Amino acid sequence: MKDINQFTLTDAVKESFNTEEGSRFRFLLETFIEHLHDYTREVNLTHDEWMTILNFLYDCGKISTPERHEFILLSDVLGWSALVDMINTRGGATEGSNLGPFYLDDAPEKALGADLAEGREGVSVLVHGIVRDSLSNPLPGAIVDTWQADSTGTYPIQEQERGQDKYDLRGKLTTDEQGRYYYTTVLPKPYTVPYDGPVGDLLRAGDRHAWRAAHLHFIIRAAGMRSITTELFFENTEYIDNDAVFGVRRSLITRLAPVKKGEEFDFTLERRPDAKVHFDFVLAPEG
Repeated sequence: MKDINQFTLTDAVKESFNTEEGSRFRFLLETFIEHLHDYTREVNLTHDEWMTILNFLYDCGKISTPERHEFILLSDVLGWSALVDMINTRGGATEGSNLGPFYLDDAPEKALGADLAEGREGVSVLVHGIVRDSLSNPLPGAIVDTWQADSTGTYPIQEQERGQDKYDLRGKLTTDEQGRYYYTTVLPKPYTVPYDGPVGDLLRAGDRHAWRAAHLHFIIRAAGMRSITTELFFENTEYIDNDAVFGVRRSLITRLAPVKKGEEFDFTLERRPDAKVHFDFVLAPEG
């Protein structure tokens, strides 16, 4: 039997896995074990602290559903999501930002020019731009998958018990032959991340606020290109400088401008907007 102690245990655990030499899985697993053990030794973790951490993770799993992923929220407030986004942003592409816990991959397809607000009160905003590649060529047929909170800072998916359709304020649009996307929606407001679970307990224990800057979510996809998950923010709005999940990037802040009386557009909209934002998304090639 091996003479295992707190300093030889790490190698023993790593050697217990019969993983492929040189594989990415082996590298990720062994590095994780090393960091986990190093952290435990560094802080001299007690039994009570160890159990508190495990119970916290258990509670995150217990509250999670297909429509609310508490572990994504935990990743967000710890800056882990932001760090992964930053590391994986490819040169020339639009910077990535948080997926968040409320994404649905089966959002309905919407026609260009559609109004996603569907009669909701609030400022009507035209969101438009072009999806391009890193050489500035437009990408016809790209998919613009978008979702957001409403003018009170609430996602419809959070209010299904009140009769809200979880697919409201979200949709998938396909860019036209010029690579353009355009639609109207309601201007979202800042909101707190879900605060009624273990992540909320963590924020309160750490004396941190839970507010997110107002934003629009996007996933942009196109054939032969690397997809991006990102957000758009509005300049001079609350929490731009201290977003609770570290999602704001300077390059993702856009200007909200009024639509002038009599102003016309070279595309058809279901609803006349009060304001407008323009943003061009850039995708990098796969590989």
